[in-house]
Amino acid sequence: MNTYTTKERNMYLLGLMGQNVIYNIIATGMTFYFQSVIFIPAMAISVIMGVARVWDAINDPMMGTIVDRTRSKYGKCRPYLFYVPAIVMVTTFLTFVNGQYSGDNSPAKNAIIIAWAGISYILWGMTYTAGDIPIWGITSLMTESAKDREKLLGIARIVAGIGGGAVLLTVMPISQSVGAGFAETMGQKKGTQMGFIVVCGIMTLVGSLLFQCACFAKERVKQPSDEAKGFIDNVKIMWGCMPFRRLLISGVIKAPMQILSIVAMTLLSYYFGDNGGDGQGYVLQMVCLGGGLFIGQFGAMAFTPKLCEKFEKQKVYNLCNIIGAIPFAGVFVCYLIDGTGLYKPFWMVILAILFAVAGAAMGASMVIQSIMIADCVDYDEHRTGYRPDGVFFSGQSFITKLGAGLSSFIQGIVFAAVGFSGDNVAACNEALAASPASDYMFATAPEFEPYRFGMFFLVSIPAAVTCLLSCIPMKNYEISNAEHKKILAELNAKRNADAKAE
Repeated sequence: MNTYTTKERNMYLLGLMGQNVIYNIIATGMTFYFQSVIFIPAMAISVIMGVARVWDAINDPMMGTIVDRTRSKYGKCRPYLFYVPAIVMVTTFLTFVNGQYSGDNSPAKNAIIIAWAGISYILWGMTYTAGDIPIWGITSLMTESAKDREKLLGIARIVAGIGGGAVLLTVMPISQSVGAGFAETMGQKKGTQMGFIVVCGIMTLVGSLLFQCACFAKERVKQPSDEAKGFIDNVKIMWGCMPFRRLLISGVIKAPMQILSIVAMTLLSYYFGDNGGDGQGYVLQMVCLGGGLFIGQFGAMAFTPKLCEKFEKQKVYNLCNIIGAIPFAGVFVCYLIDGTGLYKPFWMVILAILFAVAGAAMGASMVIQSIMIADCVDYDEHRTGYRPDGVFFSGQSFITKLGAGLSSFIQGIVFAAVGFSGDNVAACNEALAASPASDYMFATAPEFEPYRFGMFFLVSIPAAVTCLLSCIPMKNYEISNAEHKKILAELNAKRNADAKAE
């Protein structure tokens, strides 16, 4: 069987880890940076995310079309993995080099700050897509073995999660420590911003260097045709493949599940990070909650390919989403019971368990989604003779970025509704920094109850509702495990026959 070597697999996984370090610097850190470091109003952030997602609806399938039209001696996905990492590094840097929004600034200066945030974020999204579609699309081209592909995708999702976890668990505490040093000479606001810029800049550089390793992965699945499809043709192909359409709609519906990772940095920093006013226990609480989430996620990701061999993928996918709704709803129930005491040991254990179950459901569904997209590529090649790796994996890229965008958009609306926006956030930060531990705690201060409500609502209710709704489109998914096995066997037989005829 024509498949990847151990070295190729490992270099690919290193590249994927680096790519996800960069992605999560933006996905989990950028909204916090806009909201709580440079104080852009919540509704302005929502507008930026909304415009970016409208553009992604065009840009992602457009990039997928470009990938599928690429013909080179290296293949159609691999060429982009040579040069895109360096470009993404530059655009990631640009998103952080901005001024601070304030009601004391002139309207023109505030407008420039918002415009820079929007343009740099959209530019980052375009360049990131140019690497994201090839790095996932190449997984269906590295091997002719369905088992090897599923194993690779399972490991890939774990590695991607490790990249994301490294950002979530390190950016906030390290940037705060670095920022404290800058604050001595630059003031609290500018010092905090510089701490964020330095830490995210270093992580972006490391992530980009790792991302570059992905170019060592080789394409081994021969393309069935040199026929070039246009953008409109590929949109029709995406929508015309019924199983892929179901998967795409389901992914879009459950996109708000990503709110947990988007708001996690804010929740940890304010509610848990300021417990006691002096940051005591912050690392322990972060490890407890983040550890619960990632242990559940990685454990499920490792086990999911085995589940897909024994049970129908569609049933496992829907079951994961149904199970996932329970812990998300449970987080909000905990808040309703004791909203000012969830940092206490008893509740930390309960929340860690809930986060672990939620993480397991998220992790398993992400692995199955990638496996099913690859199955849809085989299905459409078998059905039409055209292999749409780039276009179909642009759907995964779109779902991922739509999830981040919708999450930030919903967060902006909720935070604007409760008043956690702009200068109010700056005032909250100053109060937290100035008040001694004995006098002030974000978790218990009555005046910040609306902020607490908004944060816990965001990490629970939207995800719980959309997890359940996402099962509806997948009810009659067309590709059974047996059907895919038959399709892949016929495709490999045809490829071998064509190779012998040449």
